[in-house]
Amino acid sequence: MASTLKLTKKLDWAGNYAHMLGVNPTEDFKDVTRLYLMLHADHEGGNVSAHATHLVGSALSDPYLAYTAGVCGLAGPLHGLANQECLRWLKDTQSTLGGQEPTVELLTEFAKNTLAAGKVIPGFGHGVLRKTDPRYMIEREFAMRKFPDDPLLKLANACYHAIPPVLQQTGKVSNPWPNVDALSGTVMQHYGLDQEDYYTVVFAVSRAIGCVSNLVWSRVMNMPIERPKSVTSDWLTNAVTATSKL
Repeated sequence: MASTLKLTKKLDWAGNYAHMLGVNPTEDFKDVTRLYLMLHADHEGGNVSAHATHLVGSALSDPYLAYTAGVCGLAGPLHGLANQECLRWLKDTQSTLGGQEPTVELLTEFAKNTLAAGKVIPGFGHGVLRKTDPRYMIEREFAMRKFPDDPLLKLANACYHAIPPVLQQTGKVSNPWPNVDALSGTVMQHYGLDQEDYYTVVFAVSRAIGCVSNLVWSRVMNMPIERPKSVTSDWLTNAVTATSKL
């Protein structure tokens, strides 16, 4: 992905980023980029990239170096790839359906068959939230207002209504509702940002605001260097023994 467009003083931070990407000159793309960067910036620090930034920053490292550690945390397959994985799943599902209208009834059966085959459905559930991710709802409202007839959005909307009840019926899912990743890739692709592997970069640009803001507050509060809790071998033995008795 390459663009020769340069920074302009006429635009804000997110608008300039959208402008320099060079994939779509419309105001809608600038607006959706603003939305994406803000929604993905906010985090309390519990995931890998935010926690790694906090950890390195707790040694009073330069904020740029601290966030570099956070970005390195995005390299692993369990963090930083959710946008594209959800989008690819929707595309694969669309291909499997073979042009059928994505109704709630059809997606309900598809979800049941997917789970019965031992496969996962990405984009549903959250490590902390126990309800529909409010960031997802904001994205959904934007998409339904701007491009309601987009085929992938129609499919994603059918999934929104069909999949949570199916997951609830398993009795194994604490949060069956969609998270922000379930729609982020679909929204960006609609406006021409279709190089899916680049979504991690956009995520990293966004997360910089949240991670470094948390770092500033850590300095303001004079928080100590972060150290993991150390335990003895006896503690581990007792913990394993107690677990085995459950």
